Amino acid sequence: MYVIRVVVVDDEALVRSGFRLILNAAPDIEVVAATSGGGAFDAVGEHRPDVVLVDIRMPDVDGLTVLGRLRELPDPPVVAMLTTFDADEYVLKALHLGAAGFLLKDTEPEHLAQLVRTLAMGGVVMSPKASRTLLRSLPRTEEIAGDPAGTRVERLTDRERDVLVLLAEGLSNAEIGVRLHLGTGTVKDHVSALLTKLRVSGRVQAALLAQRAGLLDARP
Repeated sequence: MYVIRVVVVDDEALVRSGFRLILNAAPDIEVVAATSGGGAFDAVGEHRPDVVLVDIRMPDVDGLTVLGRLRELPDPPVVAMLTTFDADEYVLKALHLGAAGFLLKDTEPEHLAQLVRTLAMGGVVMSPKASRTLLRSLPRTEEIAGDPAGTRVERLTDRERDVLVLLAEGLSNAEIGVRLHLGTGTVKDHVSALLTKLRVSGRVQAALLAQRAGLLDARP
């Protein structure tokens, strides 16, 4: 069995212990390190995790700094932010820096392991509350003048639109391929093309744009 290696970065020891206890209960997940922000880079360098969960606000080394430095690594792990969504500006900066998802600290324990699996497979992780918070904030910063979400979506082919909807639902490239009967490489090409056409830099931004354009509302 492949085991997903996770590093938890949070300034609160109780949070670190809680995440370690919950995730280690899953047979396919191992928390290989749990540290405050100052120890994040050494922990990632030593343990080479698949997924890093980072508190977005920490007093010693904040989560945005950790995220930015980890994204600069030659082969970076998937990085998702732990947040309470009380500061939109932090969330938006994390989005621009390439966060793969946003997990609420009060996520139900029974859901946490599956969210980590989704991240490890390349999927998008955002709770409904996270999506609502980001969508409320995006009009101030993400809307490209004269090029609204609906117009950008209209540039996509039918197949690219199908891929975008499944991406926005959190599926990985492999899962999208199974759903649409496509090879993973073909899905990857479609994702690259739709990101360019939508003028976004990552899967989370594409997922948010799909929500804004109403693509998920039309799902049966």
